[in-house]
Amino acid sequence: MHLKDFKAEAKATFLKYRDEILNEVLQAQDLTHILMKGTHARWTEEDLAAMKKHFTRLAKRIPALSILLLPGGLVLLPILAEVLDRRKNRKSTAPAGKEGPSE
Repeated sequence: MHLKDFKAEAKATFLKYRDEILNEVLQAQDLTHILMKGTHARWTEEDLAAMKKHFTRLAKRIPALSILLLPGGLVLLPILAEVLDRRKNRKSTAPAGKEGPSE
């Protein structure tokens, strides 16, 4: 499996469990802050250690997150941050004809 395919599969999995993951991540406020920090800056070693601790706990509730704990799994964090970012306009993922009210 190529890295591109692996990232696409990981993104699809994160999207499938987005609501459950988002609910758990929002309950850990510092995790939310650290994860979104990665959308505009680099994570520090302390950030990565804190996220690993949180994801170890969360992986017990949502097994799809266990992929982040595998060696090299942290390279998928930017994909998870993108999936969970609620600030983005999600028109591209909305079903056809469901983009919102027309004016």
